[in-house]
This record gives sequence, structure tokens and C-alpha cells, in this order.
Amino acid sequence: MNKTHRFLLVLSLCVAVFGGFFTLPVAASLQADSATKDYVFDIPRLRADKALVRFARQADVTFLFPVREIKKLKVGPLQGRYTLSEGLRILLANTGIVYRAASDKNQKEGGKEMKTINKKLLPTVISLSVAGSLGVTAASATAEEKAAVDEELVVVGSRAPGRSAQDLPVPVDVLNSDTLEATGQTEVGRMLQAVAPSFNFPSSSISDGTDALRPATLRGLGPDQTLVLINGKRRHQAGLIHINTSVGRGTAGTDMNAIPGASIKRIEVLRDGAAAQYGSDAIAGVINIVLNDDPEAGSVSISQGQYTEGDGDTTNFDLNKGFAFGDGGFVDFSFNYRDRGYTNRAGLHGSCQFPGCVDTDGDGILEPGDPREVTVPRQTFRIGDAESEQLAFTLNAAHPLGGGEAYGFVTYSTRDNESAAFFRHNGNTGGNAPLADGDATIPEGFLPKINSEIDDLSFNIGYRIEFSDESNLDVSYTTGENTIDYVTSNSLNSSFANAQRFTSGMSSDEIRSSVPRSAMAYGLELSLDTFNVDYTKAFGNLFMALGAEFRTDEYRIIPGEEYAFRDFDTVDGVSLFAEDRSGGIQGFPGIGPQSAVDESRDVFSVYADFEYDFDEAATVSAAARYDDYDGFGSTVNFKLAGNVGLTDNVRLRGAVSTGFRAPSMQQLFFNNVSTQFVTDVDDVDNDGDTTELIAQEVGTFRNDSSLAQAIGIPALEEEESDNFSLGVVANISDGVSLTVDYYSIDIDNRIVISNRLGSGLSAALDAALIQAGAGAGQFFLNGADTETDGVDIVLTYNDLELAEGSLDLTFAANFTDTEVVDLFTPVGSGLETVSTDVVFNAQDISIIEEWQPEDRISANANWTRDAWTVNLSLNRYGEYTVTDGGRQTYGAEILTDLRIAYEFENGMTVSFNGNNIFDVTPDINLIGNSRTGAIEDGPNGDLIVDSRGVFQFSRRSAPFGFNGAFYSLGVSYDFN
Repeated sequence: MNKTHRFLLVLSLCVAVFGGFFTLPVAASLQADSATKDYVFDIPRLRADKALVRFARQADVTFLFPVREIKKLKVGPLQGRYTLSEGLRILLANTGIVYRAASDKNQKEGGKEMKTINKKLLPTVISLSVAGSLGVTAASATAEEKAAVDEELVVVGSRAPGRSAQDLPVPVDVLNSDTLEATGQTEVGRMLQAVAPSFNFPSSSISDGTDALRPATLRGLGPDQTLVLINGKRRHQAGLIHINTSVGRGTAGTDMNAIPGASIKRIEVLRDGAAAQYGSDAIAGVINIVLNDDPEAGSVSISQGQYTEGDGDTTNFDLNKGFAFGDGGFVDFSFNYRDRGYTNRAGLHGSCQFPGCVDTDGDGILEPGDPREVTVPRQTFRIGDAESEQLAFTLNAAHPLGGGEAYGFVTYSTRDNESAAFFRHNGNTGGNAPLADGDATIPEGFLPKINSEIDDLSFNIGYRIEFSDESNLDVSYTTGENTIDYVTSNSLNSSFANAQRFTSGMSSDEIRSSVPRSAMAYGLELSLDTFNVDYTKAFGNLFMALGAEFRTDEYRIIPGEEYAFRDFDTVDGVSLFAEDRSGGIQGFPGIGPQSAVDESRDVFSVYADFEYDFDEAATVSAAARYDDYDGFGSTVNFKLAGNVGLTDNVRLRGAVSTGFRAPSMQQLFFNNVSTQFVTDVDDVDNDGDTTELIAQEVGTFRNDSSLAQAIGIPALEEEESDNFSLGVVANISDGVSLTVDYYSIDIDNRIVISNRLGSGLSAALDAALIQAGAGAGQFFLNGADTETDGVDIVLTYNDLELAEGSLDLTFAANFTDTEVVDLFTPVGSGLETVSTDVVFNAQDISIIEEWQPEDRISANANWTRDAWTVNLSLNRYGEYTVTDGGRQTYGAEILTDLRIAYEFENGMTVSFNGNNIFDVTPDINLIGNSRTGAIEDGPNGDLIVDSRGVFQFSRRSAPFGFNGAFYSLGVSYDFN
């Protein structure tokens, strides 16, 4: 089934399923008059927030209350049969806590931190505070009150309902939509990077597919060591694996930008190992994206901006609207259109573009051998953000059904990207074949473009119900697919032009006019189907969760056009003509039929999760999970965690766990030959530059390939981890809280990609490289043990009065250090006798240890007064070191973001956004450069160009990019 048919099927299912809800009966229990009905209560004397959790479960109501104020008090006991009003009056007697219907807008607790007790669709929503009016009536929570609970509603980290972030045994950042919007960013990856210091979303350039789909990391680990969820359901990965030299080399992650920001209610970032709870990939933590679910709220917005360099023009349009869906249900729809122009921070092309340059004076300055050298353009590269245009929408819905609730969501995005490869100049005889007239096929040279279309679709449907014994059952099915189609344009298959020269009988000009300039390179498809059954039940203070999961991973590589991959002037490594040229289309070669992939695997999992509350003193949780994978077998993992109250205002939390990450489908089955760049120490293209980077065809060979088996490369096994965390939560005073968490993550058998291994190491490898048309080969191996240690700090100060307004302050920091403590090659393989320094070079180790900042520190101030909102953020990116031929440490930098917004009474808001307003860039790059040099005009001695190279900034890793300052204006309208 192709992606179009699959998309239409999903939409049809949405219409059929959700449309049918309108005719389904509403459970009679939801129509009960909760104000007069009697309930049986059994609640001992407890801390108020915990007592209210029990009250909510026993009476089927939802509470909203200010957490920090309520949890300071003790209430109860309450035993016997009472109405809601009677029960609350007795439970809360002499506490000063009062309650009212949440629909009473005149008495809402607008600016305070609120908490929701349970998540059911119930007729009664009661708001509590330490002062106000009395009364209980059936009502629905207002949009303002629902927005207020975002800080405390937590899905990840605990399966028990009603947990606040501070009561969890592990750290969870809860980032609501207002926090994300205040960043001024339009991409979810960059939003998260701006507000979550433990999250990294680095930039690289001329990194093939990585330019368009950037790696996202947590706590300095790999992109594939963080699990991403949507509404608590496992999200599929992207089809891309990062095989070029960038952060995350050898890994595959999730496309964070496929979800439009307008659809997000909040993002929960669980910063702790959670494989025992959620399965593979959750070594560093879990990112849960919660979609909007308000039946009334909505907004429309548009923004326009660009960088101060005059490029990167970005237009962003968002639409979100919620609707009541039958009796008690909702449908929430979001749409996003984003058009982002490319940026270019390339230096000048300093080396000769035409053959024949000479250094007549011996001063290192070349003189042209071709008169065209004097006038040829020197801005030949494009180094920066890829051009990108995206359309995306989400649909999130739920409706009461048969005493429970049916629910589901759809997410879809399509993104067209264009990035650039290395410029092929006239004198590059391998990539720009000379013809019979002695000139290159493309005399002026060409800049290959990599065009990628990324389509991402997911669909979820489920049903959850609470039984009379207060147990809950949740059954769901989720399917998702990410596809990437690559087209290489403005390029050339040099071997084809060479073959045409010797066989076609055409003139050089006729070949130039007829040679194809673009081709479909290949396609990638990765899909995930997941079926979940989850059961939960509370036994007094004990909460139990049991579940089972069955999923199927599928991975496909679709071959490209023959012109994209074929070597037309060589057969089995033997040249057909006097000279041969590079095969495959330049810049981004294709994949042939022999490398096509269509693989799948099944995974079965069961888990058990228990939590016990020792009244207000402590919470202890334990989890165990069994996973069985096609391919490498089964694994069992455990977790033990706790949260202990040392005083009324200080709590200690900690966790120990084991974890694992199964080899991704891409690591198991990806194989191709791609163009990568190595140092031109021998000046093989005779342009006078012996420090530049030149193209080398590098094969990535899957472990079950004949080549890998010939040299004994074994099958991949799972990574194994041990996680330990210990933290403290302190409520210093009203509105002031501090959390400090230490973590340690040890990973054994980490899956890494080897160095580019060339000839001379193994006769089998030499023969296979010739057969594959590659100059070197690389493999995925369980080859490293690593240790990661770090500290997370979050300090908040809310509701500080300033200039007749309210000021909220947040300070957050992450300090992390990862070390490769052991490197090893497979025992019994052809690589066993090869030094690990050859199999894994210094750059491979540096990527893991040093290419991400040592620390990230952010300080945010959000000031509101009447209709004005001003948000000021400082983000410090610590030092990082890149090995790329040489070794360079890039200094710490502080970026400043500013957002000023004014909201009119009619619901319209006008905003000014400035990101990196002081135009900060990384240190100037001193290593790994290309096209360096100086050229003078021989007759008059004037310098034509004098360049340190085209990479002004490191293209390998730039944690915050190198584009500079970005400014935008936005207008939005709130439908509320």
C-alpha cells in the first residue's frame, strides 16, 4: 500500500470512528446528579493533596487546586456514606480550604499553579483554594482553568493518576504551550532546545540527509537513546540514519519537527532511564508530546521573519480549534504551514577552480593558468540551514462510549527540503569529467543539490474504561510511517559523461547539452505498528499497572534511478576506457537494486509497575519489563524509585534501573555507497591545496551482507545500561522551588559505526570494496562502553511583583560529561587483529564525548502587566570540542532572546520576537577546512581571492547553529 492510499485509509477510519461517536449512547453513570448522590468514603487522615486523590477516585469527581498551598495541610479522616457536599465539608473541616464549581469565572484562581486529580470525563469539576466561596454544582472546567493545570499534569514517570511533578521519584519537565510559544521559534526541536537545557538540537551542514532532519539528543547521549511518545503512545522513528560526520553519527532518531507546535498542549521531558517502564530507547529518558484537547479553545497566528544577514526568510501560519464532540467529547484540529528559506555562511572559494595554476614566486600565492580563473564566482558553496517548506496537521479526539471513552489522534506532515553538497569545480576531473575538447563537462562547475521529501503519518485509536472496582483498562492501536524520497539535482554522473565521450560519437557540446542533471537517488521507509493493553488498579495505598505490547517494525530502502547509482565506465572494478571517472550522481549518489531492503521484525513485551504511598511520608515504585525481539532474543529490565519527604518543604527522590536499546532497523539493514570527504594530503586533484577535503566513496555495509560475513562481522546485540539518579526537591518559600538531580548512566555494548576502513586490512575487504565500487567500508558494531555523569538544576520564582506587574523567573542548568571507557572489536572477526585505533579513530570517539556542550544554562524572565507580556531568555552553551583533521575547542557563548507581546481586548495579539538579538556566532573555524588559498592576477599582481576556506564555522557541529540574529513579527487571534 503506497503512502497516499494509506493516508486516505486513515482519514476514512477517522471519519468512520469519530463520526460514529455522535450516535453512541452516553453512559448513565455520567448523567448522575453528583451533588445529591451518596458515595462511600474510606479516607484516613492524610496530607490534603493525597486525601483529595482518594476522594476523587471514590466519588468520580475532578479537582483543581493550588498544589503548594494545599499540600501543606492535613485533612480527614472521612469514613461513611455522604454526598459530595457533606463529604467535602467533613474532610476539609477547620483547614481553611474552600471549594466551588470550576465554572464560576468570577472566582477563578487564574494565575496560580493548579493540579488535576484525575483525567476522566466527569460531570463534576471542583476548584479548591484557601479562600473563596462555598458551593458545589455540576460544571465543566473553563479554558483558563484547564490552561492553569499544565504545570502539574504528568503522564510520563508514573502511571498512577494525580501525580504532581514534584511528587514523582524522577525529574520531569512540564513545558506548556505558552512556554514553547514564548521562545519565538517555529520548529518544535528549536523550541525544546530553548527551554530544556538537557535537550540538544545541533546543526551541521553538508551532512547529506542530516541537513534536513537534525538529530535530537537528551543528556548528551545519542538520538536513538531517547524514547518519544505522542499522548503517551510510542512514536515511530525517522527513516534516516546519520552516517555522515555529525552528532549522532551511526544513529537514527525521531523527526521532532514533524509535529506542528500549534497542536501541542504541553511537552513532558522525563529525565531518567525508563526502559523498564516504556521499553527500548528510553536510556536517556522520554519525551512525551501531549496534544491539545480543549473542546472550546482555538487560535490562528501568522509570523514573518528573517536573519539580519538577509536570508532564512521564514513564514509560519498556525491554526488550532477545538470543538465539542457530541455529549462530553471533543475534537481538536491543528494546521501548520511553514516556509523557511536557506541560509548561507560559506566563505570564499580560495583554491583554483580551473587546472594549470602555478606558484611562480614561491610565496604560496597561485597564479591562474586559465583566464577564466580571474572572473569565476568565488561564492560557490551553500553552508547553513536547508531550504524547507512544510504542511502539517493533527487531529485529536475523544468521546464517551459504553461507560468508557474512545479516543484517538492523527498526525501528518509533508516537508520538502533542499540542501547542498560540495561544489564540483572545473578542475575536479573525477567528479566533473573532461570531454574531448579538454574542458569539463560543466565548465563553470556545479553545486549539487539534495532534495528530500519527508512524509510522516501516524494514526492512533483506543478505548479506556473504569470499572466499578475503580480499576481501569486501556486498549489501543498505533501505526506510523516516515518516508523520505531523495532527488539529487543540479548534478552529474561523471562516469556517464565519460562513457558518452568515448562511445556516443557526439561532440563535447552535444554531450554537455544532453547529459542528465538530476535523478531520483533512493527512498527510505520506516513504519511501526503497536498494539497495547494496559490495566491499572488501586488497592488502598498500592497502585498497580500491568500491560502488554505487541509491535512490528518495518524498514525499506527503495532503489533509485540507474543514472543515480551506476558506474558507466567501469565493470567489476575494471576500467572500460583509458580513464575512468566517478560513478553515481555527484553529491548524493543513489542506491541500486542490489541494496534494496524490505525487512520487518516483531516485538512482544509485558510489564508490571507498582507504586505504594506511605501516606505523606514517602512513595516507592518498582517496575519490571520483559521484551522479546526477533533477531537477538529477549531481555528483562528493572527499576526501583522513591520519593521521601524529609520535611514539609523538602523531598528526596532517586531511582536505580537497568535498561536496554535494541538495534534499530536502520542499523541492522541500511547499506549504500555515499560520498564522504577526507583530507587531500597528496593534492590528488592538482589544484595546489593539500589541506582541503576531497570526495571518497564510502560503503556502509549491513552486518548480514556477504562482505561483512566474509570478514566475520557478527550480528548486532542490544545495548545495556545501568541508570542511577538522586535528587532533592525544595519548596523554599511561596512561589520559590528548587530541584537538583544527579544522574549516572553506564552503557555497555554501545552500537557505533566504525571508521572508514580502506584497503590493506583484509583481502576479503579489499575484494568486496572493489566489487562495491567503494574506496572504504564502514560497519555497525557493538564496540564501545561509555559512562555519562551529570547534574540538572531547576530553580523557579513565581508571582514576584515588579513594576505593577507579575514576574516569573526560571533558572535551569545541565552539566554532563560522557567518556568512552572501552573500545573493542568483535571477537573472532577479521577485525580482531586490527588495532581499535584503526577501527575507531579519534574523531569517532570525539563525536561521542565532546561534540555536544559540556553544560547548558538558561535563565528566563516572564513579566506580565495588563495586556503586556515581555519574555527575556538567556541561553548559555558551554564549551565543546570537535576533531576534524585537527582539534579545536569552541568557547562558551550566551544567546539572548526577547519577545514582546500586546493582547487587545478583542483577542488579537501582536508580538515582536528576537532570537539571538546580539548576533552571536561560534568561534571562527580553524580546522577541517576546504578550498583554502590565495590567487593573484598574474599580469597586474592584484589578489583575486585570499580565503581561509569555505567553512567559516565548523560544519560538523554547531549546538546553536551559526546563522546569527533572527527577528520576526507575529499576529495571532484567540477564539476564546
